[in-house]
Amino acid sequence: MSQVHVIDHPLIQHKLTLMRQIETGTKDFRELLEEISMLMCYEVTRNLPLEEVEIETPICKCRSKVIAGKKLGIVPILRAGLGMVDGFIRLVPACKVGHIGLYRDPETHEPVEYYCKLPSDASERELVVVDPMLATGGSSSAAITFLKDRGCKNIKLVCLVGAPEGIKVVQDDHPDVDIYIAAIDEKLNDHAYIVPGLGDAGDRLFGTK
Repeated sequence: MSQVHVIDHPLIQHKLTLMRQIETGTKDFRELLEEISMLMCYEVTRNLPLEEVEIETPICKCRSKVIAGKKLGIVPILRAGLGMVDGFIRLVPACKVGHIGLYRDPETHEPVEYYCKLPSDASERELVVVDPMLATGGSSSAAITFLKDRGCKNIKLVCLVGAPEGIKVVQDDHPDVDIYIAAIDEKLNDHAYIVPGLGDAGDRLFGTK
């Protein structure tokens, strides 16, 4: 079974509380999401391998550590996942970005892919799928499936807020994919919104409601 890592750093929890508040406007919501994403990136990349190289400081030559050529890719699920990309890029500017667009079929309620554009070497990269909300888990699970269908094997899922129902779906469907999350909320309501949640992340991020 995959592991669920709850990143409960005080700064993350404080900023998440601000995001949850109904009076928080689009500008602040967007900035807070980027800041939390950057803080979460710090934890998600904690186990990247290192290697020693020889450098020269103003004092002398020495051996020091750098990341050992690990290739990263960030894959936001459109559209709300876009709000998490810049936070990751600020810490890992060399990473590449793919995109997956999904919509839910009104009759079958199954996720349908309408767009997928990945780096040409995506299968060789450690991919981090990002989406602020993990509600039913359908979209996240489908996105991971699409990546696996394209030969990608090393995948992590990073979300801001999740419901137990969504976490279970992803773990059942993808026991090899670890989940990183800032908060696990109580449940889903009858409309599949996370309770207490923070509303529709895409609408709040882009000011479309």
